[in-house]
This record gives sequence, structure tokens and C-alpha cells, in this order.
Amino acid sequence: MRTRTVVFALFITLTILSGCGPTIVRVRPPEPLLEVYGTPPYAEAVWIAGHWKQSRGEWVWVPGYWARPPRPQAVWIPGYWDPKEGGWVWVPGRWEYR
Repeated sequence: MRTRTVVFALFITLTILSGCGPTIVRVRPPEPLLEVYGTPPYAEAVWIAGHWKQSRGEWVWVPGYWARPPRPQAVWIPGYWDPKEGGWVWVPGRWEYR
């Protein structure tokens, strides 16, 4: 009984982890949209640009937004579509601390 429980737990773990890797998109992402974002809503606001994502085989635009840096002097490194063999992979943006 214990062996079956361990095997079942391992199966569930591997099933969950198998979906965690990057998804390769075979169709080239469209060019980014030109966003007009206006004046920052507060002094330390940073614009996080929008980007394209795949949803059910269609390209969907995720709009940009203003964000507060998590720490003083944090710099936003934008996400980008990285060409890989056979397609493209989305590399999310991140905060970098300097």
C-alpha cells in the first residue's frame, strides 16, 4: 500500500512539473503595439509595457500598466520573445536591483 502511495505521489508531482517549462510558440509573434501611456500616476511609477501572448491558438495583447518598484532603485527589464529552434519562447520581464 505504501509503495502505491509513493508511486502515485511521484506521478502527480511529475505531471504538475511537466507543465512548468517554457512553451514554444511556432507562429512568429506580431510586432508590439504602440502604447500611449501618458503621465505617470505617481513620482516613482514605472511603465511595464504590454506584450503579445498566445491563448487558444490566437495572439492576444496584454496591455501595459504602471507599477511601483518593489525597492528603491529597482530597474524594470522588459520581457521579450526569444527565438528558439522551431519557434519562440516568452521570457517574462523582471525587476533588477542595482
